[in-house]
Amino acid sequence: MLTVVRDDLAPSGVLRAAINLGNPVLAQGSPEDPCGVTVDLAYELAERLGLAARFQCFDAAGKSYEAMARGDADICFLAVDPDRAEQVAFTAPYIVIEGVYAVARESSILTVADVDRPGVRVGVKRGSVYDLHLSRTLRHATVVRGGDGVDVFANEQLEVAAGIREPMVEYLLANPHLRLVDGRFMLIRQAIGTTRARRPETVAYLQEFVEDVKASGFVAQSLKRSGQSPSLVAAPEDAV
Repeated sequence: MLTVVRDDLAPSGVLRAAINLGNPVLAQGSPEDPCGVTVDLAYELAERLGLAARFQCFDAAGKSYEAMARGDADICFLAVDPDRAEQVAFTAPYIVIEGVYAVARESSILTVADVDRPGVRVGVKRGSVYDLHLSRTLRHATVVRGGDGVDVFANEQLEVAAGIREPMVEYLLANPHLRLVDGRFMLIRQAIGTTRARRPETVAYLQEFVEDVKASGFVAQSLKRSGQSPSLVAAPEDAV
């Protein structure tokens, strides 16, 4: 079984993993020396398959997705999204994080529902899962894309910034004139993905791997080592 999976998933003999350094919950460090939960997961998967691991690091999830779609990576670590699922076979999530909004303290926007109205512009990171999600779901507000949601928000003096809760909280600590909007606009389910051309046995193996590293405490320990909350580990019921 392992031979079949190894030959199908990494025919080059090396497990090529796309790493998104643009999400500090998932990965930290530099392209030359990445670290974090996704790096730990890639090393662990490679070790179980008897492979070496090689990393391709990107500054945005969209670029990781493109590498996966091109066939330049064997696995990726992306948020599950129906648009991406056309090219990527996802496991169940290993962690779940929240998408949140930030606004000026004096803003009349108090709830997530208040955002979707005419004249409201929402800054997002181009190609992020929340860019995809908000582009599909917002009916009245306008999505404005940039290198980062908070950067385009500040540079273009937008009404709302969208992002991931953990880095957004850090950003607000340095910008006390801003505040979070109550609630979340989405749950972001981070999973391992591979191309849809893989054998069913390979996809099943990746799924079993994710469930095992969650149940064993591997994911929680990795998150803790990288300064992230172990509470982010996905529950068994957090299916794709």
